[in-house]
Amino acid sequence: MKKLIIKYPLFKGIDKTLSASLLRRAKRLSVVAGLSVVLFSCQSKDKADDDDDSKVASQTPVSVTTVNDSTLTDYIELNASSTTLQKNIVKSNANGYIEEAYAQLGHNVSKGQLLFTIKTKEAQSIGNTINVLDTTFKFSGVNKIKATAPGYISQLSHQKGDYVADGDQLAVISDRSSFVFIMQLPYELKRYVKTGQNVDLTLPGGVKVKSTVSSFMPSVDTVAQTQGVVLKLSSAQQIPENLVAKARIVKASKTNTTSLPKSAILSNETQTDFWVMKLINPTTAIKVPVKEGITSGDRVEILSPKFSPQDKIVISGNYGLPDTAKVKIVEQ
Repeated sequence: MKKLIIKYPLFKGIDKTLSASLLRRAKRLSVVAGLSVVLFSCQSKDKADDDDDSKVASQTPVSVTTVNDSTLTDYIELNASSTTLQKNIVKSNANGYIEEAYAQLGHNVSKGQLLFTIKTKEAQSIGNTINVLDTTFKFSGVNKIKATAPGYISQLSHQKGDYVADGDQLAVISDRSSFVFIMQLPYELKRYVKTGQNVDLTLPGGVKVKSTVSSFMPSVDTVAQTQGVVLKLSSAQQIPENLVAKARIVKASKTNTTSLPKSAILSNETQTDFWVMKLINPTTAIKVPVKEGITSGDRVEILSPKFSPQDKIVISGNYGLPDTAKVKIVEQ
């Protein structure tokens, strides 16, 4: 093997001998070191580019709105069922058989209208023998049952040919003039309902009718703690009994008040603190505490602070944003 002798001027008198293979290894190490420097510089550049991209990506896309002057009405909806307060019971006045039944379920009747004829069991047994033997005897053995009040037949208990005893119920006449809705009002809400107050009723199918608070029932349901409120209809309409309608009770109403959509209002877990995200520039939103007023539909009254019509409030993309957040408006 051929040897290479290298002399170092700094160390006079000392000669170091290196083999050719060791020199080749040194060259390889220098090449590897050079490649490492190039790769490190490329990675640094890529990392800088990623940091720039992350800064752009940190802008949360949001949509914004402005405050409006609205008329807001806060109300509650309660169930109200239709019924007739006055029901007249038609009873038998003798023991016997129903000879004719003129009453029909659901038909309207007038006061004094003939409903049933009852032939006593004695007359049924002996027939007309008494009248044949003595023509001056006016007893026929047939009793007539008439309606004592106007209304409609809401219940029919017997038909022609039935045997009935004295005092048995034959039919029930519901007085149409006593037709009302009974609203079940939680007692703690009684302060919102007064006698003579107008109440809007919404029937199944969307039909709306007007009613007035007529009176309050004298008792409260033991379990539900609700009190029946009698609602008298303002106009005569043919509405069946036991129909459940929605009664709207107005709690508060305001006109020309500042409001925002519900989606703009954020709150803590206990819903004791409320705030909105307001834009202070096109890319920055800050947290602004607010005080709520009444709620109507999807609008919420803002009592404080006072926002100007030019203020932009975030309505989507606002959930989870920090106090000062970078945003990007994607929808106006």
